[in-house]
Amino acid sequence: MTHNVCLVRGDGIGPEIAEAARRCLDAAVATTEGASPLKWTIAEAGVDVMETAGTPLPNATIEAIKQADACIKAPITTPVGKGFRSVNVHLRQSLHLYACLRPCKSYPGVRSRYKDIDLVVVRENTEDLYAGIEFQHGTEEAGKVIDAINALSTGNKIATSRKNTGISIKPISVEGTERIVRFAFEYARANGRKKVTSVHKANIMKFTDGLWLEVSREVAKGYNDVEFEDRIVDNMCMQLVQKPELYDVIVLPNLYGDILSDLCAGLIGGLGVAPGANIGDDGAIFEATHGSAPKYAGLNKVNPLALILSGMLMLRYIHEGSAADRLEQAVAAVIAESRYVTYDMKPNRDDPTAVGTREMADGIIRKLQGKD
Repeated sequence: MTHNVCLVRGDGIGPEIAEAARRCLDAAVATTEGASPLKWTIAEAGVDVMETAGTPLPNATIEAIKQADACIKAPITTPVGKGFRSVNVHLRQSLHLYACLRPCKSYPGVRSRYKDIDLVVVRENTEDLYAGIEFQHGTEEAGKVIDAINALSTGNKIATSRKNTGISIKPISVEGTERIVRFAFEYARANGRKKVTSVHKANIMKFTDGLWLEVSREVAKGYNDVEFEDRIVDNMCMQLVQKPELYDVIVLPNLYGDILSDLCAGLIGGLGVAPGANIGDDGAIFEATHGSAPKYAGLNKVNPLALILSGMLMLRYIHEGSAADRLEQAVAAVIAESRYVTYDMKPNRDDPTAVGTREMADGIIRKLQGKD
């Protein structure tokens, strides 16, 4: 079967690791004749295309993603404090990719303080403080929002100048919460996972996180074959550092999910080996969870594993499970042998035997082809 896959090359180091991932994916699914059933459409997004298209996310790229069976996307720069809003957030919202899936799994050979980590973070992608409902300080709109909040408040009022306060609104809905918690339980059931932990701050935010917790408990009643528990978010951070082995699938609202997914990546050695997926009812985008690292662009230096492993998740999504298993096994073997790995994967980052991005992909392809 042919699969139409959109490859968004991103910016910074994106094009380099995108090419490495594409080559590894083609090798993983190659038939006995050497042909790949992946039909690629190449699309652009990010600061580079902004200069010519006037937008970091051209309509042609959005349409290419919609038409594909799945999309794999390299990192895209998000300006800090100014410039355009996150392309990643826009894609998740506009394409209704409500579930962010972040498996965090230990691979022998990766430097880490922990061993045998096998966690899955499921993050709600469209609501919470990332919904983008914000009002800039000093604007008339922000002042009106402050006045309205003070007028409606039966408790503490916003005791501050109308001119010096930025406002961000946190929506949490029954529908959005039920959808993502159900996704977490269905994922656990389909993948032989034993427990789902719902994370919140319901002791303080009683009408938003309180709603999240209430709905989580209600959805859990329909999954008696999967254990359920809940944790307050700050306690969950401590629990993950102290005893991560107690946890399995973790489902969280958007902001907490963003933060804790990086914490969990830290348990397995960092974002360089942490894949990610954004999944909706009608499509999915698979992406590395790290940034675009523009200072390393064009140097053939960076580790492509996060995007390659994201491609492994994509193969599972398009029902190429055997190819996904082969790819993961090849990646694990290359990491364990430590011959064809980039500088960040070496015990000493100055190790002269470290290879480049292309060469690491070559090593994985040789494993897939049984040549090494």
